[in-house]
Amino acid sequence: MIIEFALAAGALVIILFGCELFTNAVEWLGAKLDLSAGAVGSVFAAVGTALPETIVPIVAILLIGGEEATAVGTGGILGAPFMLATLAFTVTGLAVLAFTRSGRRESAAMAVDARVLSHDLGYFLVVYVVAISASFLPWHEAKWALGIILVGVYAYYVWIHLRTGASIAQEQEFSPLRLAPHAAVPRLRWVLAQTLLSLGMIFVGAHVFVNHLTEIAHHFAASPLVLSIIITPIATELPEKFNSVLWVREGKDTLATGNITGAMVFQSTIPVTIGLLFTPWVLDKNALASAIIALTSGTVVYIHMRVRGHLSPWALLVGFPLYLVFLLIAFS
Repeated sequence: MIIEFALAAGALVIILFGCELFTNAVEWLGAKLDLSAGAVGSVFAAVGTALPETIVPIVAILLIGGEEATAVGTGGILGAPFMLATLAFTVTGLAVLAFTRSGRRESAAMAVDARVLSHDLGYFLVVYVVAISASFLPWHEAKWALGIILVGVYAYYVWIHLRTGASIAQEQEFSPLRLAPHAAVPRLRWVLAQTLLSLGMIFVGAHVFVNHLTEIAHHFAASPLVLSIIITPIATELPEKFNSVLWVREGKDTLATGNITGAMVFQSTIPVTIGLLFTPWVLDKNALASAIIALTSGTVVYIHMRVRGHLSPWALLVGFPLYLVFLLIAFS
């Protein structure tokens, strides 16, 4: 067990370093491609850092197969939006308050693009309700059709982000690219090289962390689905959490929140489609509880944004008590 804990800790260090490289590189990539902050945070950063947790259910469902592997894959699919809407929101809100208290930020008021955040959360709430409702459909053909529709919805969501908003180069100041620290404007090949390197580090670190954390959890005899909902996303969702912490420290709140909400939209469409197409997609009590809690947290933040017109870090902290509620349900 000591070796398992040590290897998990080492993988965590790799993830953290990869996240620092990624946040630095993806900003320059957005500038090079003349993209908005919303597109960079909600599409490029969200999808890039969502790849590790997307691979887990694909491998479990399509390559391994079997009842236990399908349960692990389904738990991974549901665990991602659940973890983002609870712990990722909480970590981001706490980071804002902590950096403000330490003087690293001028104010706890989050300077987010309310249009971008409302757009993301609105998409998430609609598509995730559809995805969870599909569990009650008696015909698998209807689930296939819904899966195809969800892919189309996500494609439209990406298209909207790519065609709206001012260029991030006009809104943000960037730190020098880590692989080209002396270049005022780094070449695209160096930006792409750092992006791929950081994603590789995140991918490898997340999978090593998952494997050893799973061994630790098996020692305590947790069920496959509950284990997958709770344990696996803690590692695979770490990139979104730490990227957002790095960005709120720099006052880049639209990137920080878009990184999470964009991943929520991605996770509620593309991985869910895999579940709809290749599993029975019949959700039990724990699975439904995780989905309802994710929707509840997203709804609270969405209503807060619509009513107030801005985002307070305190609204993000609602995710933590909701996370504890799920733990009580899962282990009761």
